Amino acid sequence: MTADPKDWIAVAALPCLGPASIKRLWEHGWTPEKLLTASTIEWQRLGLKQKTIDALNEYQHSSQGLIHTTIANALQWQSSYDDAHLLPITHGDYPHLLREIYDPPPILFVRGNVDALSLPQIAIVGSRSASKSGLKQSYGFALELAQNGLVINSGLALGVDAAAHKACVDISKPTLAVFGTGIDRMYPARNRVLASEILQNGGAWISELFLGAPPIAPHFPKRNRLISGMSAGVLVVEAAPKSGSLITARMAMEHGREVFALPGPLNNPLSRGCHLLIKEGAVLVETAQEMVDQLAPLLGCYLNEGSDLDSAHLGPPAEQGVRVELSGDEIQVLEQMGYEVCCIDQLSVQSGFSIAELSQILVALELKGVVEQREGGYIKCC
Repeated sequence: MTADPKDWIAVAALPCLGPASIKRLWEHGWTPEKLLTASTIEWQRLGLKQKTIDALNEYQHSSQGLIHTTIANALQWQSSYDDAHLLPITHGDYPHLLREIYDPPPILFVRGNVDALSLPQIAIVGSRSASKSGLKQSYGFALELAQNGLVINSGLALGVDAAAHKACVDISKPTLAVFGTGIDRMYPARNRVLASEILQNGGAWISELFLGAPPIAPHFPKRNRLISGMSAGVLVVEAAPKSGSLITARMAMEHGREVFALPGPLNNPLSRGCHLLIKEGAVLVETAQEMVDQLAPLLGCYLNEGSDLDSAHLGPPAEQGVRVELSGDEIQVLEQMGYEVCCIDQLSVQSGFSIAELSQILVALELKGVVEQREGGYIKCC
């Protein structure tokens, strides 16, 4: 039987009582209702901190305290939208895999299609400052995985996250955006349109944070925990050695999830995080098919039969299915380039074009999306 979400909100709002402790109490028979109606002596026997006990006493003896206000705000928010949901951990729509982690959120705030939360999920995460190649890879992998019946979840951040969400939106597939703020606050604001499109295409927004929670540093590890906890696997596209994406990946390893990483050029700082993960045991992948093969024993009943996953190094729709026409000079220059940064002087020697001629060709190639300018030169990105 699902407990009253008001009780779960109250317990989640208690100071000095985190998700892991709440889960442990619940597993030992201390349901929210029982905990909230217990006596001070019983709370002391449980070893609750004095600050928690004081908050429980206030909850019992006053209707004006912080916890009651938090509950009222949540219920008002829920009643304000047709697609707003409060999901306690006991609710049937609460993500099954998330419930299994050490410290699952006692309650989730959700807007959108709650049914999508029950579908098999893959997280795609990476740098906010991803290269064009990284954005294409994120988009391409998300597109292929979504077409294969998997739901992509990510953190709605700029860069890799947004590219993954956008791929799903573009083919009208559900995708889940996990907030590092209260669900009533849009961060970053630049992704407001994308967030709206996620709801319009059968996806959902998710947060464990109370309404009004701001985008401050301590909130994002909590968000990352949800991303990895809900997922059967996590793909890291581009990431610095010290980044939120690596935190998400390591949490996934702790949760017993499969972690995948894309290798990249050695001189790209955003490759180092992925290479570090591979050294630590992440699965090196080059195509979405490799991920599907790895996860098939776990998710086989969900995967679309007959889906042909080929290379996932794809770009947005404008670039997919449309052959890029290159001139003879452009092909000649492209053949001299690799996936490491090549300086323009070196390209001039190798291709036989003058610097002036080469500059015009490189600009044309960049506009066509097949090369990318980097510090020190150019790099092939297709």
